[in-house]
Amino acid sequence: MTPLTPTSSDRAGPAATVDLAPLRRAARPRALEFAFWLLPVAAWFLFPENLALLTQIAITAVFALSLDLVLGYAGIVTLGHAAFFGVGAYAAGMLSAKLGIGDPLLGLVFAAAVSALAGAITSPFVLRGTGLTRLMVTIGIGMMLFEAANKANDFTGGVDGLQGIEMTPLLGLWSFDLWGKTAYVYAVAVLFVVFLVARHVVGSPFGLSLRAIHMNAARMPALGVSVDARLTAAWIAAAAIAGIAGALLTQTTQFVSIDVLGFGRSAEILLILILGGAGRLYGALVGAIVFVTLHHLLADVDPEYWQLWIGLVLIGIVLFARNGLMGVVDPFERLLARKETKR
Repeated sequence: MTPLTPTSSDRAGPAATVDLAPLRRAARPRALEFAFWLLPVAAWFLFPENLALLTQIAITAVFALSLDLVLGYAGIVTLGHAAFFGVGAYAAGMLSAKLGIGDPLLGLVFAAAVSALAGAITSPFVLRGTGLTRLMVTIGIGMMLFEAANKANDFTGGVDGLQGIEMTPLLGLWSFDLWGKTAYVYAVAVLFVVFLVARHVVGSPFGLSLRAIHMNAARMPALGVSVDARLTAAWIAAAAIAGIAGALLTQTTQFVSIDVLGFGRSAEILLILILGGAGRLYGALVGAIVFVTLHHLLADVDPEYWQLWIGLVLIGIVLFARNGLMGVVDPFERLLARKETKR
């Protein structure tokens, strides 16, 4: 008998047989992406009188990115995501108003940490159920936090909002001016960093496992994947990013309204993500740009019935643009992918 000798692949182990080339190709930035990130620069020069609106778009995009992680990639449907947005907003606000610490970057880190802690505390309740059960739990969490903020008016200001927030100059150099120039650059820079982090996460093996869980959660334990652990990690990460978005709103407006915890904000951000295209990252950005712009324009044209018109526009887009607005670019992405494969 010929003795069995291990082959080179056996000696290398299973990790050596994994082909990481598709992941590397997917992580490469494309020409359209470079063009997209030139838009904030162009907007600075084209719309210098609307920097406050552009800042709002950037903050909304950060918030939508956080929801995309749990909905578009992990498949967790939530209507209480504003809870973490509000926690981050109040955390950054109280750090300044109550403790006198107005450093913007420190406020971001503190808001992200507090929101991540809130995500860790709520994750066992959210992930215990499935489908409608999870949805109801997320709504309940949001409602409880809203009422808690309303009752604790000595700390949160209640319905009057949290006031007395003052921000120190960014990096000790740039003050938050009345024209919103510093706020806009700050918000866009944070959006860009958050997007890079999210892109790295969803393009990693962890991100691929989230997609697999989204498609078939029952099969993943057979492959040695801990579904609960990965969903918990995604939930906490999304909570931290939502907290960053809330902190940005507080720091750029220097005020916190109780509406940051409202159900309407959760429903609106869900609509924005579906509009742009869930599970795409750029769908969150495109959805934020289109929705906030439509909101602004239609409210100016018809202040009384603007919600009717924006509803009709959104229904038309969802019905005729498959997979949201990002579905329109799918043919171009497939064409570019074929060209890169041939190379």
